[in-house]
Amino acid sequence: MLLSYPFSIPLYLTLVLWSASVVLADPIEPSANLPQTQPWDLTQLSAAPEFTWVDADSPVRSLTYVGDEFDGHPTSVFAYYATPGTVLGDKSLDKHLPAVVCIHGGGGTAFREWAELWAKRGYAAIAMDLAGSRPIEGKNPHDQKNRTRLADGGPFHGDQHKFGHINDPVHQQWQYHAVANVILAHSLIRSFPEVDKKRTGVTGISWGGYLTCIVAGVDSRFHAAVPVYGCGYLTDNSKWLDRFAQMTPELKQRWITLWDPKQYLPAVSMPILFVNGTNDFAYPLDSYMKSYAVVPDDVHKQLSITVKMPHSHPGGWNPPQIGHFMDQWLKQGEPLPTVGRPQVRAEQVELQYDTASVASAASAAIHWTVDDKAVNAHAWKTAEAIVKEDIILAPKPPANAKLWYMTVKTDDGSLVSSEIVFATPQ
Repeated sequence: MLLSYPFSIPLYLTLVLWSASVVLADPIEPSANLPQTQPWDLTQLSAAPEFTWVDADSPVRSLTYVGDEFDGHPTSVFAYYATPGTVLGDKSLDKHLPAVVCIHGGGGTAFREWAELWAKRGYAAIAMDLAGSRPIEGKNPHDQKNRTRLADGGPFHGDQHKFGHINDPVHQQWQYHAVANVILAHSLIRSFPEVDKKRTGVTGISWGGYLTCIVAGVDSRFHAAVPVYGCGYLTDNSKWLDRFAQMTPELKQRWITLWDPKQYLPAVSMPILFVNGTNDFAYPLDSYMKSYAVVPDDVHKQLSITVKMPHSHPGGWNPPQIGHFMDQWLKQGEPLPTVGRPQVRAEQVELQYDTASVASAASAAIHWTVDDKAVNAHAWKTAEAIVKEDIILAPKPPANAKLWYMTVKTDDGSLVSSEIVFATPQ
């Protein structure tokens, strides 16, 4: 049985609390849209992995759990774990909690502050390292020098590991382990007695957003997903076109088949919010909108595109719309406004939006660009829009606009947007 915690143990003592041999009460049920080429054993990943406390006393706890085999040996994954009760010192708060799995991006690690942020929002949160390492306590975790490699860690997460090993066996590649370790973290947090396993979400930043797009299609047990920056269609346009140019056509197709999120987004069944900036250097809007479009239309999907949103871990976890969206679906909170496709009517643009959220629509705007630069290098212009009872009105963008869209902001600063309108179909 799972022992009650938090409890006090000496730091030198590690204690295995859970075994993957437990009977699966709620296994992953693969979507019919999940490709047959997906490489993971979903039954195995549905079971909570064995784990060991590293620190079971601090407000933000730390642990390691058992990952899949790499280089002939089982791996360890380091993670931080926090709840409202641990960060506020009140165990009575830890009952029937919604939970969130936090996936870091390239150059990142397990972030204590990210787990704490979600715990203060009222969630149980787990943030794992997906590079076979752990942060050095007391040092800035955003500096890659402040990491310690685990003796039994999995593959590193540099570009060479994401692209250069595509001809290796699938189980030796970073994406395979990263997705598996995210799903195992989900299985682990769902097994904790304070967590309501029917209210779990996942969010990731940059490469973590990329992984969120995959995981949301693979692990049907999530109830909400928020990928930030990351998307699919990376061979169409992304920061890594030079990497794909170095591959043979066969290896490029193998990468697309195994690891491009466009293979997995059609299998998404839970509500999903895509968060990005207009000028993201890695995940440009053309590939981003293709990723949004391939999610089935019967799934609740929304966009949040901010003009020139900064690309960073703090920049990717601070937008209030992320917490607002999770609260909507995991805590029955006030819904974000849902908007339609903007329509040009004479000299103005009309944007229909959900009247159930009228109280939340504090302001709105229209954004456009007219230059001939690359899609993620445009200069953007903005004009205010008028919020009416069930419609938003804005001035028509110039006839030579290359792309344009509209945004709605709520009283708490959460931003949602319409689809991007391209002058030239993408």
